[in-house]
Amino acid sequence: MRYSLRFIIPLVIVLAAVAYGIIPLVDQLTLKWFSRDIDIRAQLIATTIEDPLAPLIRAKDKTKIAALFGRVTQDERLFALGLCDVAGALLYKTPSFTGPVGCKSLEHGSTIMELPEGALHVTAYTLRDEAGVLGELVLVHDMSFVQRRSADTKRYVFYLFAGLGVLISFITVLIAQVSWRGWVSGLRALSKGEGLIRPLSHFATSPELKPIVKDLRELIRDIETDRRARDEDRIGWTPEALKEILHSELAGEEVLVVSNREPYIHVRRAGKIEVQLPASGVVTALEPIMRACSGTWIAHGGGNADRDVVDKHDRIQVPPGEPAYSLRRVWLSKEEEDGYYYGFSNEGLWPLCHIAHVRPIFRSADWQHYVAVNKKFADAVVQEAKSDDPVVLVQDYHFALLPKMIRERLPNATIITFWHIPWPNPEAFGICPWREELLAGLLGSSIIGFHTRFHCNNFVDTVDRFLECRVDRETSTLSYHGALTAVNHYPISIEWPSRWLAQQQPVAECRVAIRKRHAMPPERRIGVGVDRLDYTKGILERLLAVERLLEMESRWVGKFTFVQIGAPTRSSIEQYQRFEADVRAVAQRINHRFGSDGYEPIRLLIEHHDPAQVYEYYRGADFCCVTSLHDGMNLVAKEFVSARDDERGVLILSQFTGAARELPEALIVNPYNVDQCAAAMNLALDMDEMEQRDRMRSMRGLLQEFNIYRWAGRMLIDAARMRQRNRLVQRLRDSTTPE
Repeated sequence: MRYSLRFIIPLVIVLAAVAYGIIPLVDQLTLKWFSRDIDIRAQLIATTIEDPLAPLIRAKDKTKIAALFGRVTQDERLFALGLCDVAGALLYKTPSFTGPVGCKSLEHGSTIMELPEGALHVTAYTLRDEAGVLGELVLVHDMSFVQRRSADTKRYVFYLFAGLGVLISFITVLIAQVSWRGWVSGLRALSKGEGLIRPLSHFATSPELKPIVKDLRELIRDIETDRRARDEDRIGWTPEALKEILHSELAGEEVLVVSNREPYIHVRRAGKIEVQLPASGVVTALEPIMRACSGTWIAHGGGNADRDVVDKHDRIQVPPGEPAYSLRRVWLSKEEEDGYYYGFSNEGLWPLCHIAHVRPIFRSADWQHYVAVNKKFADAVVQEAKSDDPVVLVQDYHFALLPKMIRERLPNATIITFWHIPWPNPEAFGICPWREELLAGLLGSSIIGFHTRFHCNNFVDTVDRFLECRVDRETSTLSYHGALTAVNHYPISIEWPSRWLAQQQPVAECRVAIRKRHAMPPERRIGVGVDRLDYTKGILERLLAVERLLEMESRWVGKFTFVQIGAPTRSSIEQYQRFEADVRAVAQRINHRFGSDGYEPIRLLIEHHDPAQVYEYYRGADFCCVTSLHDGMNLVAKEFVSARDDERGVLILSQFTGAARELPEALIVNPYNVDQCAAAMNLALDMDEMEQRDRMRSMRGLLQEFNIYRWAGRMLIDAARMRQRNRLVQRLRDSTTPE
């Protein structure tokens, strides 16, 4: 108790000093608050009676003025009313208007007069009508109630501090006694030679240290949050910045990327092997990252010359001529490719997730191939991993089962799965016969990423609907079979600056080259669309919008051509075959309707184009049209913006793309509204250069800051945090495990 008093006595002294300093402050604040309240009341009273009082003053009707004053002073706080003329003489007053309050001693405004019987609040208000100033209305309020309220407040403050003193004293005594007993028992044990070395878990479970441990954990969490905010605000995200993250945050850990599509395809043409770059948003995004980080990219080898260039371990160093990372190719049989890729992935999951009015098809045989191919890629990951805890980036809907398979064989791996396409709502996803297996496979990930928060919420809702899983919506984490998975949104972007710009001619020369290539006059206006030939991209709706534009604005007939670049894709699927036929038929019909000798309003280019060729079209067009019916992000929109270093050109962008949330300066359209899309095309063709520059400059500034290196950096930083946390938890577990 003697030691406890050493805490209590200073505490009581401090509380008394605080209370002594606060009580006068309470008086001042109380007086200020109520004075302001009275000012407002006085203003309201004066404004209210000004209109009925003005004619009475002009008529000098003292009886009615007295009656009006009598009604107003029925308010218990309004002590008296007086009326002074412009010369300062008192004309009318209530009986209580006595004492030192006079007209000549007042100025317009308010003041407080201290009298022996109490304080009065006096307000002077100038009365006017249409003819001019009538005089001064003097309102006197009794402030004795303020003194009563102030006394009550001081009493409550005293009781509050007295209660706090008792409570804190009790807690102080309790903690002091418990701590003292804990330290004494520890010293006794040391004096006996016992427990010289204790496991870390002892300090985490000791009752006297639990509050300290809790505070330390909260402090660490706050520091991590602040550090991540600083990292995300890092400016100048470059390949060098990404390498720095790998070395500083991940200590140079190896990075493995798994995707279905490979970044470089080797094809044999005319007896020679050529390198082809696929038309893929995934490749566009990830290839710059791998060049910056090195590591290994594991992908399906689909080129007819892919086997001819790999070593005995099915690896090849890429890019050709300046190797920066390894490409490990996985071989699939014709049956596996048909079932896993064309079947389950693209006839089942693709239409299911895009909700693009195409019925998903699920076959048991396709599912079996999907499982088998995911296992084959899991084998490749384990073979390529040089340690038991690599960082694995799993890409897209082709590998929903892969995270769990990797986790079972490399339990310490940090697995980041990025789902590049939309995630539907639980009702739509519930169509899939193997929904539980897909969700359980994805929850083998450490982190699951989507383009938008909306897709994250849909995924969390789906897991909550179909699995027995603990969901923490505040932190967006899922606990499944004791393992935690974070669900975050990482809006994907592109390389900045794009390496394809280095090979481009100036914009003016690109414009001339494109028109010359297609035998168009130099003044021809051009719009461009660049897509894989997929029914989710809104290509048919786009062509119908061109037709509607020519219907509404006949001035563009013969002066405008829309160039649609369509890379063939999944041509073995019947739905895609029909779609290509529909696109060709619609383009032919519109060309027949509005075309003439030497003029086609729509120019279809259904063939593969390298990125350098695509960028030339971006730079030579007047606008780019992206009208996806449903899309995760759509990098074509961002590529067009990055290509326009002249700060010209207009982007027409579907509201159903993730990019629409990041690029509001584009002309945002509903692709199902053909009239709206046609109007946007007309607006783009008529837009002046000043507005084009303002819109394009804003979008380019955003892409420069939020580029592909920032996208990858955020995921790797989160992975590093998770690895550090898991390793700490493992050390804690090891320290508590008995030998």
